[in-house]
Amino acid sequence: MKANCFQCQFFKVTWDPQTPRACVAYGFKTKQIPSVVVKQSSGIDCLKFVPKVESGRM
Repeated sequence: MKANCFQCQFFKVTWDPQTPRACVAYGFKTKQIPSVVVKQSSGIDCLKFVPKVESGRM
């Protein structure tokens, strides 16, 4: 399964324009989508994907 970083609880948006995206699980910031960086550097899909939990709205 391909990880969708935008639906992962470890994905964060940073204030740094040079590295606007971050993966808390792997501990890095990047300009690209973090799962793409993981695939390019390791050759395997992201193994730390955890879906975000939606909180109920009132």
